[in-house]
Amino acid sequence: MENIYDYSLEELKAWFKSNGESAFRGKQVFDYLYKGIADIDQMKTINEEAKEKLRKNFKVALPKILEKRTSKDGTIKMLMLLEDHNIIETVIMKYHYGYSVCVSSQIGCKMGCTFCASTKGGMVRNLSSGEILSQVIASQLLVGERMSHVVLMGSGEPLDNFDQVMKFLELINAKEGLNLSHRNITISTCGLVDRIYELADRKLQITLAISLHETTDERRKLIMPIANKYSIHDILNSVKYYMDKTGRRVSFEYALVKGSNDTEDDARALAKLLHGMQVHVNLIPVNAIKEMLFLPSTNESVNRFRDVLLSHKIEATVRREMGSDIDAACGQLRRSYLENM
Repeated sequence: MENIYDYSLEELKAWFKSNGESAFRGKQVFDYLYKGIADIDQMKTINEEAKEKLRKNFKVALPKILEKRTSKDGTIKMLMLLEDHNIIETVIMKYHYGYSVCVSSQIGCKMGCTFCASTKGGMVRNLSSGEILSQVIASQLLVGERMSHVVLMGSGEPLDNFDQVMKFLELINAKEGLNLSHRNITISTCGLVDRIYELADRKLQITLAISLHETTDERRKLIMPIANKYSIHDILNSVKYYMDKTGRRVSFEYALVKGSNDTEDDARALAKLLHGMQVHVNLIPVNAIKEMLFLPSTNESVNRFRDVLLSHKIEATVRREMGSDIDAACGQLRRSYLENM
């Protein structure tokens, strides 16, 4: 059966009309769903015949919160149980401007980045647009407030699940639903160049974030298998195309590993790569993960790296560490849960 959250308002109205009900019935159900009412029996204004049609044709359910951890800084990490008993992660972060939610786009990941826990169990399957959307709705219900920003930086590579992520962007932007501006949505990618070009041609006003993490192809290949297919030169060309098509600035994610890629020479090399581009660099002390040899850079090294970039007119900030006491980095909590089952 299909996930009802995959349906837009117009698609739901058309479905009801084609199944002997009024299109208005679709609007009623849609309103219930976006209020977080996924129990058909609680849809009081829907007649029993229409309810039975829903039961027979759709999965009507939000993910169940299997485990919830709250950090001392207010970050909330959830393990969510899907209808097929797969588990995904969602993280809610509180900022001065409101809540931001980091959602997963796949169950597991096949990109193989060595510093990321999401890839350790391999790829299970893509999430549907509705499964991505329902993480946002469930998060709003949990905190009792609207999510002001959404980032697709959880488990999975969003551009590897391109069609469903594009449908998610359509659903979350719809004025009848959550009505979230694309300017408040960030998509992170390890650098699927062909998809970046395709995304650029859509001229959406989202923020694109590129996980770079190294300044040479040789070193990047050691930690990110995607570098065997796409070079840094390929990525930079696609980013320039993206900025030209959308008018949007692009962010680069750079995870700093102690004694590996965090020297002043590395910073100067990165500045040279990005020279003349209106970009932002997000510096991230890498998360220490069990069974991996990577250690986060010292605060001194991180600040020195940032200052070198700034001196070369490259805008750079250090990402605020959030939820480190609750395994909030993508993939960590899910991996820990599965290992202890």
